[in-house]
Amino acid sequence: MTREEAKKRIAKLRELIDRYRYEYHVLDTSEISDAAHDSLKHELYQLEQQFPDLITSDSPTQRVGGEALPGFKKVSHESPMLSMEDVFTPDELGEWYARIVKLLGTPGLPAGRRFDCYCMVKIDGLAMSIVYRDGVLFSAATRGDGRVGEDVTSNVRTIEAVPLRLRQPSEAELGAFLKAHPGTDAKKLRAFRDDRIGRFELRGEVYMTKKDFEALNARARKEGSEPFANPRNVSAGSVRQLDPRITASRKLSFFGWDIVSDVGCATHAAELDLLRLLGVPVNPEGGPAHDIAGIQAVYERVRKKRAKLGYWLDGIVVRVNDNAAFRELGVIGKTPRGLVAYKFPPEQATTVVRDVRWQVGRTGAITPIAVMDPVFVAGTTVRHATLHNADEIERLGLKIGDTVILEKAGDIIPKIVQVLPKLRTGGEKPVKIARTCPACGEPLERRSGEVAIRCVNPKCPGKKTERLIHFVGGFEIDGLGPKILEQLQQEGLVSEAGDLFTLTKDELVGLERFAEKSAENLVAAIAAAKRIPLPRFIGSLGIPHVGEETAEDLARRFRSLAAVRSASLEELGAVPNIGEVVAASIHGWFAEKHNQAMVDRLLDVGVVIEEPKRAAGQPLAGKSFVFTGEMDGMSREEAKEKVRYLGGDASESVTKKTSYVVAGAKPGSKFEKGKKLGVPVIDEQRFRKLIGG
Repeated sequence: MTREEAKKRIAKLRELIDRYRYEYHVLDTSEISDAAHDSLKHELYQLEQQFPDLITSDSPTQRVGGEALPGFKKVSHESPMLSMEDVFTPDELGEWYARIVKLLGTPGLPAGRRFDCYCMVKIDGLAMSIVYRDGVLFSAATRGDGRVGEDVTSNVRTIEAVPLRLRQPSEAELGAFLKAHPGTDAKKLRAFRDDRIGRFELRGEVYMTKKDFEALNARARKEGSEPFANPRNVSAGSVRQLDPRITASRKLSFFGWDIVSDVGCATHAAELDLLRLLGVPVNPEGGPAHDIAGIQAVYERVRKKRAKLGYWLDGIVVRVNDNAAFRELGVIGKTPRGLVAYKFPPEQATTVVRDVRWQVGRTGAITPIAVMDPVFVAGTTVRHATLHNADEIERLGLKIGDTVILEKAGDIIPKIVQVLPKLRTGGEKPVKIARTCPACGEPLERRSGEVAIRCVNPKCPGKKTERLIHFVGGFEIDGLGPKILEQLQQEGLVSEAGDLFTLTKDELVGLERFAEKSAENLVAAIAAAKRIPLPRFIGSLGIPHVGEETAEDLARRFRSLAAVRSASLEELGAVPNIGEVVAASIHGWFAEKHNQAMVDRLLDVGVVIEEPKRAAGQPLAGKSFVFTGEMDGMSREEAKEKVRYLGGDASESVTKKTSYVVAGAKPGSKFEKGKKLGVPVIDEQRFRKLIGG
């Protein structure tokens, strides 16, 4: 076969193989058998080996790379990957729906009028951002903390359901699409279809089917390995394998559920249909809902089918269908207002409590943990459940030896919800409430007004370990888990956070779990983690009541660690979303000398805190902006970041203290509220002048 003949045959094989991939993963049909499909891929592989200059990155043979990676690079998301609010009952769903109706009032939507939503199944997997450039898969990244994830492109390429090249819809398909979705910007969509030039980002869920999970565990048992606990952990672990060949062997699947790029779709339903046309599989179990009764109907339909579906899911996701309305609703904290997860009732099972052990947390709170007979519930084997505090033990009337009902709240956290006293034999024993700390043996205290009992020993090794675990989680140090941290403490190598950054390879080599290479990798991972954004640094300190969102609020307001450390109680209390209790907790934490010493040590050993970027002179200092409507030359998120960069504040709600309401095309209720409160309302052109361009 000549090179020219091979080139033509390769092109035909690639087209045919990709068509079969589309039919199998998107249309759920198949013209040929798996064996025939494999035979075509084998022929393509042989031809490419014979003519290696004809190999391209989007060829079906190039899904699996040949070498393991040294580690994963950090990737900043251009548009944050946000979390969702959870609701568990029809009443909670009704409260969310009522808020949306109220927020989408005049001129966007008259209060009380119904609005359309789109419902999708909530699959138990791993959220993924996938970017295409000029129609070819360019990168894939995990959610991470929502703003920064990990580059897992090599591994996502191995997932057959993810197209290496986006499909190009025919004119007939595009015509039918535009007829089905009349609000679509046809000119913009056709330009994207015809040229496919530039960046296109979609998001979806990497998951493992029940069938593939069972096959993987059968293989593990056959090889004498420990079976995997649940499919979500397998999905997350497989995507983060340094060797793509291991990922490929796990047979992961993928469903797309969102388009980030603006390609002219007016509704979320249109985005999902477009994903299908582009060759991206979309879950078929969702559907539109015209009112709250419609949402409940989809919920019940999916719930009844749940056990028969080939994958695990824990609810449905409800989204305002109209994209302009969705953008208008905006974000509160890290949660879009127009999106909610409507969770299924938690699964339950019965088991027997054999013991209650007490453990100390990073704040000194002592928590009782029930040790139970293993029981399979909601996809995992559960042996332990938190009992929260001594009052909860008393409320349940729990005794050692009791049969209990266990549930996984939100299908995540194991919880004992009921004791079955009628099954008692008479041999049950009372639970002994801890009087001394299980880690250091010091007497415990119960502060006035608190439910928890606490260890107040500042040198308690248990508290130190938990604080270190929390700290490492904030710094995202790969390969440094709880067991290794405990080992390093026991060996006298680490007693506080700053000690981690002075560890050397020579100190680690020879310890259990550490050979030359593993010691080298851990030291490198710690060194790579030295540079950290200010919000994550604040969150890693373990200040009581300070989570991710509060850390973000502090960083946005004070913009430097020095400013946070020196802030007065009044200044802290003036930060949006921070009340008196949280302000007092932050102020008190930084006032303690051993906390000051810990932070100073971290800076001394080379931790570099990345402060939010800001312009010299801070021209918008003291100004607050609220955005409404569609911006022309930039997204609303980009506009907000520009305001913050220039020293201003971008808020989601209009108050008398708002400096400007910036109104784009089709402004919503914030426009009217701004005028009613006498807040200056400016257009995008005036806003651009304020920001200097």
